[in-house]
Amino acid sequence: MISFLGPKGTFTHEAANMMGGELIPYCTIPAVLESVASNETSYGVVPIENSIEGPVGITLDSLAHKFDLKIFKEIIIPINQNLIVNPGCKLEDIEDVYSHSQAISQCQEFISENKIQPHYAVSTANAAKSIIGDKSKAAIGNRKAAELYGLEILKANIQDTDNNETRFVVVSNECHKPTGNDKTSIIFSIYEDRPGELYKILGIFQKNNINLTKIESRPSKKGLGKYLFFVDFYGHKDDDVIKSIINEIDENTYFLKVLGSFPEF
Repeated sequence: MISFLGPKGTFTHEAANMMGGELIPYCTIPAVLESVASNETSYGVVPIENSIEGPVGITLDSLAHKFDLKIFKEIIIPINQNLIVNPGCKLEDIEDVYSHSQAISQCQEFISENKIQPHYAVSTANAAKSIIGDKSKAAIGNRKAAELYGLEILKANIQDTDNNETRFVVVSNECHKPTGNDKTSIIFSIYEDRPGELYKILGIFQKNNINLTKIESRPSKKGLGKYLFFVDFYGHKDDDVIKSIINEIDENTYFLKVLGSFPEF
């Protein structure tokens, strides 16, 4: 069984569908992760970053602080936002539009140009469900949400930029076996009282000719100016060179956690 951030009709649901198997929606990201940690489900699918809006903080924080889970796989899908309406509705009928905060942010130009009042919803799917029967209201979401609730797409691809993608991770209690085309994700924190510490850690990758694919900082929740660094890089944690890199980072950091190794999408 596979848990995902629901409800059905969300972009996470679309990503989870690519896994196959029985899908079970959960209402929050921590609930998805807890279902895997407690072995209620074998895998969980949650968003981790968007190419426009950046990282999903609750996912990063939960993996860092609350759950000892592994990233088993990554899934990247294009995010095409659509204006969803009741059948027969015209653009001039719409006064209000509802969607998840990230979807609203991704469609600011369209919303402003058409003088529609935006409202936040728990999810794009809930937004679609909430407008049923009211032609003065529209929702922003994917085609699946429109299909689920008998609605129509009045305007397609209304996002501000075309290169809108979201990266989802599949979490498990186990790491993926090496495939020869892998990435590894780690979290670490540095000693704040030592100048050049981050430069020193990044130099470990440079001297081993290992390319980073992402570096992200998040507050460590231990005071202002204290951060955790999330780093993705090429290679599997069981590769000899990656083992050496992880050991050297461990010796030179205050905290290190390996989030997993997984095939590159």
